[in-house]
Amino acid sequence: MDRRVFLKTAGLGTLALGASGFAPAAPTHLLSLSFDDGFRKSFHRAADIHEGHGLRACLNVIASGHLPSFKQVDEWIRPELMGSFDDWNDLKKRGHEIMPHSWKHLNLAKQKPRKAQKLIMKCLDYFEEHLRGYRNEEAVFNFPFNASTPALEEFLLERVLAVRSRMRYQQLYTEPMPGKETDHYLVCAANGPDNIDAWVETTVQEFLNAPGGWLILNVHGLDEEGWGPMTADYLDDLLGRLVKMPGLEILPVGKAMMKYTGA
Repeated sequence: MDRRVFLKTAGLGTLALGASGFAPAAPTHLLSLSFDDGFRKSFHRAADIHEGHGLRACLNVIASGHLPSFKQVDEWIRPELMGSFDDWNDLKKRGHEIMPHSWKHLNLAKQKPRKAQKLIMKCLDYFEEHLRGYRNEEAVFNFPFNASTPALEEFLLERVLAVRSRMRYQQLYTEPMPGKETDHYLVCAANGPDNIDAWVETTVQEFLNAPGGWLILNVHGLDEEGWGPMTADYLDDLLGRLVKMPGLEILPVGKAMMKYTGA
C-alpha cells in the first residue's frame, strides 16, 4: 500500500468531528513509539524528528552504555554507537522521555534472581544519580530483549511506575486505552532484525482500523543503527501523517501512564 494513502483509508478518518460537526473527538487510539538501547546518533535524530511535529520522543537507554567497561552485546549494540548521560540530560531538558533499559542489556529472565535484582537496582540507582529530574516512581523499566519473569516484574513494580516486556512478533497487540484500572505491566510489538518500515506501516494501519486502544511499538535505531532499524525519512513521513489524524494521540509511554492513570 502506498503509505501516503494512509489518511484516507485508516478507520480514524471518520472521527474528526463530534456530533455538532465542530467539537474534536476525544482520543480513541493512543500510539507510543518506544525506542530502545541508547544510540547517540539515532536518538538525537529521533528527538529532532519528533520535535518537528510538535511531539516528544520515548527513549530507553542502557545505563552503562557510555562507560569504558561497557562491552559489545551483539552485532547491533556496540560501545562506539552509544550515547552518554550528557546526551540524555540534554534530550530530557528538551522534553523527551528518557527511561531505563537495564544496566548492561543482559537477558534478565535468564539470570539468577538475586543477580537480576542487583542489576536492576544498579540501573535504577544510576539513573537517580545521573539523570536530572528522574524519579523511579515515574519511570517505565523496559526489559532488555523484552524478557522478564513474574517475580522480576513484581520486584520492579514495587519501585517503578510500570514495566514493558514480552515482545510480540508479526502480530498486532494493543492495550486498552489507559485509565485508572490500567495494569502497570505493559506489552509491546516489535520486529527485526532488518529494516521495519513496511512492518510499522502495516501494523499502524491495522491499529488505526481497529476500534481503539493503545499500541506500543518497540523500535530501536534509525537508518543503519540497531536491531530492526527504521529509516529516519520514513519516521518523519509517518509522524507527519499521524499528527493530522483526529482521534489519535501520540505520547511516550511514561507520559501516557501519568496522564491517563492518575499515577
